[in-house]
Amino acid sequence: MTDTLDRIQLICSSFERLTGRALAEPGADIAAALWKAPRVILAHGTEADPLFFYGNEMALKLFEVTTEELQRMPSRLSADALQRDTRTQLLEQVARNGFIEGYSGVRISATGKRFRIEEAIVWNLIDESGRIHGQAATFDRWTEIDTPL
Repeated sequence: MTDTLDRIQLICSSFERLTGRALAEPGADIAAALWKAPRVILAHGTEADPLFFYGNEMALKLFEVTTEELQRMPSRLSADALQRDTRTQLLEQVARNGFIEGYSGVRISATGKRFRIEEAIVWNLIDESGRIHGQAATFDRWTEIDTPL
């Protein structure tokens, strides 16, 4: 699955199939709706060291990257170094259960700004045949963390 629109549709269809809720209004232009959503939406693939393949406008601003930079970034680097083991456990739980809600954890932007995400939903990107294409996350709550100099 390489086409951008196919991947965006997979983000939406997987979310709805697993949670029973929609990321976009019925009949909406899905690509535009996700891009302008009032929440962060991110997705990564299934590589050995998964790379992000999608981040909406809010995600790019929060993580302080361009689309091109995000798509070259292993998703593990979005987590604060001290929280990467916790992040790995979270992704293993998502792989087993399909999705989780209420996740909180510390993330870090490309410029080193740290922030705590809250009440995130993380889900598997599963096509209609049951094949997993990665995982995605969405959240609309975060708090910047002051880092001492």
